[in-house]
Amino acid sequence: MLKQFLEIFRKDNLLQQAFDRSVEMLELDSRMFATAVESLRRRDDARLDMDVYAADQKINHYEREVRRKAMTHLALGQGANLHGGMVLISIVIDIERIGDYTKNIVDLALRHPERLQCGPFEKRVGRVEATVMKAFDRLIKALPASDMEAASEVMSEHWWITRKTDDIVNQLIDGESGLDGPDAVVVALYSRFLKRISAHQMNIASSIVNPFDRIGFRDKSADAENADTQV
Repeated sequence: MLKQFLEIFRKDNLLQQAFDRSVEMLELDSRMFATAVESLRRRDDARLDMDVYAADQKINHYEREVRRKAMTHLALGQGANLHGGMVLISIVIDIERIGDYTKNIVDLALRHPERLQCGPFEKRVGRVEATVMKAFDRLIKALPASDMEAASEVMSEHWWITRKTDDIVNQLIDGESGLDGPDAVVVALYSRFLKRISAHQMNIASSIVNPFDRIGFRDKSADAENADTQV
């Protein structure tokens, strides 16, 4: 759905600036996520390769900038691209929330400085991490190109991530993991943060595929058993 508005964006300086800033925010989210995962899952000292908290503040600043530019465009009545401005205001919220959940992962790493071992869930968690990371790459390319195929793939991946992470949390609650208390708590929280990041990625992807009223919802062509489940 976003594709038909991209040419209008390019003719409207304020909206083009807001759109470019949104993509820049998503790129920063991607770097933050990679840093957070490295700290929690690969290192024994919680060392960070970037200041994730400062990056999160920058994203918050950029979000306000995008809102101002989009609203100024709408208030001045520059063109008829009401839909495009509203889409930007919507997806920039999801981009900002990804930053918040990434910061939560860093908080976990600082409270659990030793490398997190997920026990019987190791392969599943690793697969989810890799898929979320790949989704960043897809979205960063898909947004400027309005690539509906890549966006649909991101949306599709989210649903198995939801099932897998929910299964992990449920097994931890049932005491089936064999992990000690602190590790079990961190794995449960980490799984939930990965699920929420994926959910916001899905919302962003849906802005390319769906009309405005269905941003954040599964594509209408999806199986009926999962239809109209909002994330």
